[in-house]
Amino acid sequence: MPKLTATKIKTALRTIPEWKQSGAAITRVFVFKDFPKAVQFVNRAARLAEKAWHHPDIDIRWNKVALTLTTHDQGGLTEKDFILARKFDAL
Repeated sequence: MPKLTATKIKTALRTIPEWKQSGAAITRVFVFKDFPKAVQFVNRAARLAEKAWHHPDIDIRWNKVALTLTTHDQGGLTEKDFILARKFDAL
């Protein structure tokens, strides 16, 4: 899957308003009631990522989970990142 142009990234970001671009990646922080809820979310996200064979960087801080997506083998953002971000938003 080819790396997206800056124009296509800008357009794709409108479909995931909670996500922010950070260099060659997109990131979002999800906030939960407590640590167990955050871990449950991570487990569901991990299953989606494994099925898509596209894995985010995950940072868990008590009730907050930060996900960061980029397509490493393309050196930047591809449609795969935005597809998976929308799936994470739907969890």
